[in-house]
Amino acid sequence: MALELSHTTVNALDAHAQSVWWADLLGYHEDPADPNLPGHEECMIFSPDESHRLLFIEVEDAKRLRNRIHLDLRPTDRPRDDEVERVSGLGATVVQDCRTGDGRGWVVMADPEGNEFCILRSDEERRAAGDL
Repeated sequence: MALELSHTTVNALDAHAQSVWWADLLGYHEDPADPNLPGHEECMIFSPDESHRLLFIEVEDAKRLRNRIHLDLRPTDRPRDDEVERVSGLGATVVQDCRTGDGRGWVVMADPEGNEFCILRSDEERRAAGDL
């Protein structure tokens, strides 16, 4: 018997605000037949091809420690550093800069509620460096 990943769940103080923020970040969308609204305790967003879903569930306690699981994100249409700049403009903060002098590495960032994720190099950058 095998299991299939249904969705990734993120605890949030404001499920709607987090779903909007992450949808903007990833280019995801909500279900038009079941829209996410302010005050909803559960808000789901879908990848453009609907192969992946993120579910935000409201909880009463704020994030306090480092995430045990986080998302690693790879830019599809721009270099990593440009994407870090764009994501910072959306309200994310840099937690740890792990970029190296040779252009490798990643940046650990946090969304507006402190949930961590990493921005990696794009496939094009990896190919150019001979890492792909």
